Amino acid sequence: MVTINGEEKNVQGKTVASYLNENGYDIKRVAVELNGDILPKSQYEGTALKDGDSVEIVSFVGGG
Repeated sequence: MVTINGEEKNVQGKTVASYLNENGYDIKRVAVELNGDILPKSQYEGTALKDGDSVEIVSFVGGG
């Protein structure tokens, strides 16, 4: 299982990019922390989620 924003999900094997796309995230407007480190956007496509990973996804929202 992979913990994403505090919830355990069965998504191991998916890339970060595919997870974000499948769940409606706008890749341009999010930051992803993988196991305590910020993951550069250039690595989303090539980084597969593994059992035991911890992911935090933060969406940026405009406004004021």
